[in-house]
Amino acid sequence: MVLGLDAVEGARMPADPWRPAELVAVLDACAASAQALVRPTRSLLELGLKPVADDSTFENWRLLTAGMTRMDELPEWFPRELIDPLADLESNCAAAAAGNSVLHLDLRRDNVVLGPGGRAWICDWNWPCLGPSWFDLTLLLATAHADGHDASQLFAEHPTAQDVDPEQLDAVLAALTGHFLRSGAQPPPPGSPALRQHQAWCGEVMLRWLTERRHWQV
Repeated sequence: MVLGLDAVEGARMPADPWRPAELVAVLDACAASAQALVRPTRSLLELGLKPVADDSTFENWRLLTAGMTRMDELPEWFPRELIDPLADLESNCAAAAAGNSVLHLDLRRDNVVLGPGGRAWICDWNWPCLGPSWFDLTLLLATAHADGHDASQLFAEHPTAQDVDPEQLDAVLAALTGHFLRSGAQPPPPGSPALRQHQAWCGEVMLRWLTERRHWQV
């Protein structure tokens, strides 16, 4: 294991809720990171990074429709009539999430610090994998949507998303919604009692962004 640290003078987390200027700074950092990692070096690939689409956690809705998981793992507020359309969208996730860029896979407010000049630094690269460079925007912008920002517009304007079909984004949002809602229903792991609550919240905000895009009712 190799641990590398950079000291950032006066570093702090972005404000909660998201402030527009700070959100833009993080989106700029995403663009810079994506540009640097769009063609990973051979030494980085030799670490054994796997495609994000290979993860079986992105088939939760299809497992549910097939009767292979329990319906009671969904929160009570979740509208059951959305299960089938979510499963249909999720079936396109593997194709939508194909790519060779290095992803952070856990881009959220508490994995970012801001320097005194407003520059954003992305930290805690615990789950690197391979996929399309726009994939990291999904969780980040879902939290921005929860704070009242126009996540779909911010996504469409981002440099990494210029050639992304809206159906690709929706397929990934559907898959991640299933992953987070199901994960949030599991018993809390030792040492992280708040993790499941956080995952359930991530699933809800992703679903609410997706339902707004699809004109569904929640």
